[in-house]
Amino acid sequence: MSGDTITLSIALSDNERTRPLAQGRVHAQGVKLIPTVVHPSEMFWRQLKYGDFDVSEMSLSSLFIAASRGDRDWVALPVYTSRQFFHTNILVRTDRGIERPEDLRGKRIGVPEYQQTAALWSRGILEHEFGVAAREIEWFMERGPEKSHGGATGFRPPEGVRLNQIPAATNIGEMLVNGELDGTLLYLTARNLVDRSTIDISKVETVRPLFANKLAETRRFYAKTGIYPINHTVVIRRSLYEQHPWLALNLYHAFVDAKNEAERDTAEGLRAFLDTGLIDASAQQALAQDPKAYGMKASRPVVEHVAQFLYEQGLTAQRVEVDEVFAKSTLDL
Repeated sequence: MSGDTITLSIALSDNERTRPLAQGRVHAQGVKLIPTVVHPSEMFWRQLKYGDFDVSEMSLSSLFIAASRGDRDWVALPVYTSRQFFHTNILVRTDRGIERPEDLRGKRIGVPEYQQTAALWSRGILEHEFGVAAREIEWFMERGPEKSHGGATGFRPPEGVRLNQIPAATNIGEMLVNGELDGTLLYLTARNLVDRSTIDISKVETVRPLFANKLAETRRFYAKTGIYPINHTVVIRRSLYEQHPWLALNLYHAFVDAKNEAERDTAEGLRAFLDTGLIDASAQQALAQDPKAYGMKASRPVVEHVAQFLYEQGLTAQRVEVDEVFAKSTLDL
């Protein structure tokens, strides 16, 4: 601590909306941040197991699971550094008769980590949108207990779920190419200390996306539900937050400033296009909305879906309420 400034370590992924913070172009008032850029798979494992950083991005599902088991070391901010329609990333082999989500029943499906938020969303959507329950699939998990979110939070397979550990000598990519798996819920190849797959699946002719038209499925799901799935939030070490409650809003504002800076050039280009008059008023209104907005008011229904899916899928014994996990001063933002 120097004068009135607190020095904090912070871990961030290489994300365009956090890069201004990582590169020191945006600052939090009263705080000097010492940044480390880390792949999320490694970052979450390090935080959950060792508590390496004062501030970091965090897996929403693992944060709620830890809280459900009495681990309240972290308090969250309504900052969301990663969002995707994760179920559109499901890959399947072309020779297994899998044409629709319903065809995944009885199949052998890989997953980097069963409790990760991306997998949680995909399973929840498979069940609620297509009637395919997790217990109807045989799962194969790449990450072992020594380097995983679940290894740090005491993960056990939910009752009725068939979950196999992929041996350390192989990985999802190799098993998928060799025909030992019928598909995978998610495929990660970025180099880090946790994930092991390296094969470029896009060049494998026997593997294709489950949803041939990913954009059409994205539009269908969003039009029906209004949900844009979130998987990463930001956390502060609770002991620091309790000692300095002002950290929550000061850091929140810094993340908002970083997002605004990252999106400024895009916004200026969009405004120039809107001024041409080539699109109608309804399209302009849609483009003016921010589907990746920070703040609890904009995100509460999405975050509550995470809490509900965790409970439904047997990853928490009880539903954890959003207000138990996020900083009190951020709940009305």
